Amino acid sequence: MNSYRIFSIGLLFFVFSAIMYAQKTPVECHGQLKIEGAHLKNEHDEVLQLRGMSLFWSQWKPKFYSAKTVEILKNEWKCNVVRAALAVDYDGYLTHPERELKKIEKVIDAAIEEGLYVIVDWHDHHAEDHLEESKRFFEYISKKYGEYPNIIYEIYNEPLEVSWSEVLKPYHTEIINTIRKNDPDNVIVCGTPTWSQRVDEALRDPIQVENIAYTFHFYADSHRQELRDIVIEAMEGGLPVFVTEYGSADASGDGIVNEAQTKVWWKLLDKYQISYCNWSISDKDEACSVLKPKSSIEDLTKNSKLTHSGKFIKEKLLSAAQINCDE
Repeated sequence: MNSYRIFSIGLLFFVFSAIMYAQKTPVECHGQLKIEGAHLKNEHDEVLQLRGMSLFWSQWKPKFYSAKTVEILKNEWKCNVVRAALAVDYDGYLTHPERELKKIEKVIDAAIEEGLYVIVDWHDHHAEDHLEESKRFFEYISKKYGEYPNIIYEIYNEPLEVSWSEVLKPYHTEIINTIRKNDPDNVIVCGTPTWSQRVDEALRDPIQVENIAYTFHFYADSHRQELRDIVIEAMEGGLPVFVTEYGSADASGDGIVNEAQTKVWWKLLDKYQISYCNWSISDKDEACSVLKPKSSIEDLTKNSKLTHSGKFIKEKLLSAAQINCDE
């Protein structure tokens, strides 16, 4: 066999291997996730930064809770994670448990099919008052889906101004114990005081359980360096932070899209390799929605139907997608 033929065969093998590697889904590539120190890691012990989108409250924007949404977010937006926000109050799960549960299952099933990670979010501001309902929900989800490495449990979206040690830590401990009876492996993310901003309080009194991260949320036009300093303190102190929700506008979800402040936040998240999901996949008439009013799921593929925030966020996700399994 001459050297040219050997080279040709080698080149073809390299090209074929590269194509097959690139076609892997995020979950095929990264497998079972875990928390080590302040970081999320994949099954190869590499630090992993998940980047994706959050759906809007499930009871108010149900049309986006579909397999098609998940497919588009994977293929067109290059997300490696999607967040399903189970509305609890406000005519949500507490009032219509079967209706809301079906929406969440639809997104989870689609994420498993597409090979994406999926954050199952108990989207509540008063979860300590709904402990038994939360336990029943996570008992069901962990029993049905706990064997899949796709699942990330977010067990309390945004607590209000309540005590970490006296209120939130006991709540989290109850839900963690419920999940761990069925699922010993998948990551659990715990909400922190003051709309999930005070991760520094969790740093001083962490939950002594493996594979736990702590929620941090920000809205770029409202939250500036003071809160960035809190994130830095937590990460430097070894506390794993997960930004399960952030917005490019103000804390109301409306106002202006502040590109400059969002970019400052992105720089921080990328420096510490903190995972994040943007709020939100919605066509509500507000600044943080990525779609213009009266848009459809398919409009997620059309730049003309994207809002200022939608174009801005999609560009970031596309540029951040690594030239490997994430694409």
